[in-house]
Amino acid sequence: MNVLVVGGGGREHALAWKIKQSPRAQKVFVAPGNAGTARDATNVDIAADDIPGLVAFAKENAIDLTIVGPEIPLVAGLVDALEAEGLRAFGPSKAAAELEGSKVFCKNLLRTADIPTANYQTFRTADEAGRYIKDRYTEPNDPVPVVIKADGLAAGKGVIVCETRTDALEAIDRIANQREFGEAGAELIIEEKLIGQEASVLAITDGETIITLPAAQDHKPAFDGDTGPNTGGMGAYCPTPIVDEEMMAKIEADVLVPVVHAMKRSRRPFKGVLYAGLMLTAAGPKVLEFNARFGDPECQPLLMRLKTDLLEVLDAAADGKLRELDGLEWDERPSICVVMASEGYPGSYEKGHAISGLDAADQVEGVKVFHAGTSMSEGKVVNSGGRVLGVTAMGSSISDAKLQAYKGVKQIRWQGAWCRKDISDKARLVETK
Repeated sequence: MNVLVVGGGGREHALAWKIKQSPRAQKVFVAPGNAGTARDATNVDIAADDIPGLVAFAKENAIDLTIVGPEIPLVAGLVDALEAEGLRAFGPSKAAAELEGSKVFCKNLLRTADIPTANYQTFRTADEAGRYIKDRYTEPNDPVPVVIKADGLAAGKGVIVCETRTDALEAIDRIANQREFGEAGAELIIEEKLIGQEASVLAITDGETIITLPAAQDHKPAFDGDTGPNTGGMGAYCPTPIVDEEMMAKIEADVLVPVVHAMKRSRRPFKGVLYAGLMLTAAGPKVLEFNARFGDPECQPLLMRLKTDLLEVLDAAADGKLRELDGLEWDERPSICVVMASEGYPGSYEKGHAISGLDAADQVEGVKVFHAGTSMSEGKVVNSGGRVLGVTAMGSSISDAKLQAYKGVKQIRWQGAWCRKDISDKARLVETK
């Protein structure tokens, strides 16, 4: 098979690397890719949101399956455009991808399907949202346990957790007036702040059959101890001990199965990766968000552990034949991904700094360095994005995997490079109880 992976981040590097291992993979292309995918596959200079260009490339190069990594081309309808030309693709349609593309649509669907989630209200203007907060909280420093979200796509950053009335009003202003997240802020949601541990549960579905993947735990805040602004994710590990078999069964029964049925009833059948971002509260798991694709960085530690041929699974999903598979086989060892970022991320940052030590990091036992925001300049790998690398490692235990991952991190240098130092520590706390 000739395979095209769409996207240029760490998730797409992991997908291309894993698909390349399949005996069925003849050529693996990545559009646009990065400096890492150039080593593990063949890069194509077409932007991930250039739908006509991607469709033309797929036709001209006899692509047997296109795997769409990021949310933007999914929400823009890339899968629909490919299928309209008789080309096969893995990922949801434009209508189904609205599950991620609009938080308002997602929350309304969850409410209709009686899927557990936080109580919420939606607003179209800053004035309406501001009055809602002022009517309920009269003092500037009153505790205000709410989360304010931009409706549309915001690269994982359009969610603001508020502690006081002042925080909430500032968040509304940033989203709805200043349009810090662009048109994503045309509508916004104010919802109750849920308390508990976060977990990510991903499932591959063809709209009928659901194959659930091992639970992972992402680290969204920028700094150690879950402090600082939200990011696209500063690291992840898999599996997480906070989701045991009983909890996973509950998540499948109360969240995943109902949402697939609800999408089918709403005439938006979902085919692709269903990503449930969950808060494990005292009242049980509740949905924070749904994504319509592999998580990044969760994809990296997940695929490090996957033994089954990924191409075979995605190929079957594209054809509606997941029921014919025997299930997935996993390496029992845990895996951890530590994201190395550019100085200033998730705000503004400098690009073009040469990165050293990549080969030395890859030679650390159990380590694979997945590239995210990298490119080539004058023969050198340089940083070209906020999240630059995902140093991913397997180990005999979570502690061992963490040790190996940070050994890899220590080999890598560029001006301003930084990372969180506590990826997976939550799991180790659970293990020691």
